[in-house]
Amino acid sequence: MFRFRLIKDKTHFDFMGVHKITFFLSTVMTIAVFVLLFTHGLNLGIDFTGGILMEVKIPSNMHIEDVRGRLKGLSTGVPTIQDFGRDAVMIKIPGRESDSAAQKALHAEVQKLLGPQAEFRRVEYVGPQVGSELIGAGVKAFIYSMIAILLYIWFRFEWQFGIVAVFALAHDMFATLLFFELTQLEFGLSTVAAALLIAGYSINETVVVFDRIREMLRKYKKMPMPELINMAINDVLSRTVMTFMMTFMAILALAIFGSPVIKGFAYAMLVGVLFGPYSSMFISAPLLTYLNLRSEPVVVASKA
Repeated sequence: MFRFRLIKDKTHFDFMGVHKITFFLSTVMTIAVFVLLFTHGLNLGIDFTGGILMEVKIPSNMHIEDVRGRLKGLSTGVPTIQDFGRDAVMIKIPGRESDSAAQKALHAEVQKLLGPQAEFRRVEYVGPQVGSELIGAGVKAFIYSMIAILLYIWFRFEWQFGIVAVFALAHDMFATLLFFELTQLEFGLSTVAAALLIAGYSINETVVVFDRIREMLRKYKKMPMPELINMAINDVLSRTVMTFMMTFMAILALAIFGSPVIKGFAYAMLVGVLFGPYSSMFISAPLLTYLNLRSEPVVVASKA
């Protein structure tokens, strides 16, 4: 019977042999995240910064590219414009004050640039206070999810596994943040939702590796930890690669063909899905060797 395989069943890759290099690269990445966060920052969406939302119905012969071209000359700068259903667009102008006169002037300016045929269905203002509350809610959701994952892994395995799993999740979150800092794509609530999904995907991959390591700890009580971890990762490598490829291709299609409204979500998921297997194989599993996982010393048989 024919079976499609990207990776053969029995591999012998030396993952532990390169773990110091991957640790170094991850450390550099973490430092870069914080340096760019305080120097370059994130391109926060209107959900966090506050601003004006305009839902506009446009003529059937006008496309979103035409809207973007006409609004390039807006006095407030280039706004974010997204498809919003049939013959409608959502215009987001971040950072505008709630002064009614300024909003009316901006409304008139957009109307003039789009022409008299453009119909404004709604114009809403999102205050910066709401934005700060959303930031706080997003941070709390992430922290609570990390605590829940730590407790779950601690209950199912050992405390060492729980600590390592949180390190791996933080690594994936930093990778996603670095991507948005470098690309300056809009970082909004959909990106926060993607980050929580990334945490779930990453912990799933990590649990698969942890389960095989725990199984081998019981089976090979005299095997050195680096060798045991290499064997465990190689045993699940085929499954990990197949899961990654299927998930990555599905999200890639969403990023290419999906609506601009979900682009940030799709890009964040792509980065998370890419780094999930990486962190489980090159970060979390090697870290276990530094946490004294075995309760009794390894006995190495002497040569005859």
